[in-house]
Amino acid sequence: MHGEYKVPGGKLVVVDLDVAGGVLRHVRVAGDFFLEPDEAIGAIDNALEGAPATTDAAGLAARITAALPKDTVMFGLTAEGVAIAVRRALAQATEWGDYDWQLIHDQPQPPALHMALDEVITAEVAAGRRAPTLRVWEWDSPAVIIGSFQSLRNEVDPEGTARHGVTVVRRISGGGAMFAEPQSTITYSLAVPEALVSGLSFADSYAYLDDWVLGALGDMGIRAWYQPLNDIATEVGKVAGAAQKRMVGPDGGPGAVLHHVTMSYDIDAAKMLDVLRIGKEKLSDKGTKSAKKRVDPLRRQTGLPREEVIARMIGSFRDRYGLTRGAVTDAELARAEELVRTKFAHEEWTARVP
Repeated sequence: MHGEYKVPGGKLVVVDLDVAGGVLRHVRVAGDFFLEPDEAIGAIDNALEGAPATTDAAGLAARITAALPKDTVMFGLTAEGVAIAVRRALAQATEWGDYDWQLIHDQPQPPALHMALDEVITAEVAAGRRAPTLRVWEWDSPAVIIGSFQSLRNEVDPEGTARHGVTVVRRISGGGAMFAEPQSTITYSLAVPEALVSGLSFADSYAYLDDWVLGALGDMGIRAWYQPLNDIATEVGKVAGAAQKRMVGPDGGPGAVLHHVTMSYDIDAAKMLDVLRIGKEKLSDKGTKSAKKRVDPLRRQTGLPREEVIARMIGSFRDRYGLTRGAVTDAELARAEELVRTKFAHEEWTARVP
């Protein structure tokens, strides 16, 4: 069995192992990390040898930590990262390079249609009818997008949205409200097979699926990192928020994961505060006194046009994993338009949590 895991902000960990009699055998850990002293790698292998195959990541990490020489120094490597690689090997997880990725980057679409396309495309990936897909959104109008479980009245100021012509939609994933304007927001979705995140906890899957965009931002001179549970942050502030939805496959089999991210290229903070009801508790939780300070736009940090930022992001993904231009099929679009009529543009869905 073979498993790989790139430690967030660190290096790649590779684990090869067998299972015999319900325990790990012939464990070999490798990777491009740095580790001292030399005998520490053997200590890691030995700590995992004979461990019950049912041991969770925390238990495996504890075995590794207890076995390391006292003077061990790890760089780009953690005990938890090795443990996750083991769990991915046992789960027979796939890797990014195992797939032929498709890119969808179409003309601007209405907010409700974007919500519907996310659901339809992810369902198609879950059913095995569509390759894993990176979809970069273009907005045709400003919107507030609230999480699946958020209260509409608690999050949105209806007078403010009416005043600014902002459409309110509810997405299928959890998380918090986002304010998006066509030339001020960069949004993308990943629809991936569940096998890609096998062996990862829910929280770890966020970091794993965000890793490529951290590299893309790094190439543009921005040092960014994953900030649990669902933010991408820099030294001067948050630049993006992520959300996920899991879908089961046909007959309850392995499904797919929708992971979508909204990034702030620019922001009209005054308008955002006029349409969103951002509570004092939320601001306190983020460690800041002002909502205007919570987000630091990519425009200021990169000095690049929005289109160039998007092009570089797509190029970074293509360089890493390969990417073929694709399109929404006629059948997918018809299904999405039906969902707009029956769900995403319908008050019953938008106000399902009043």
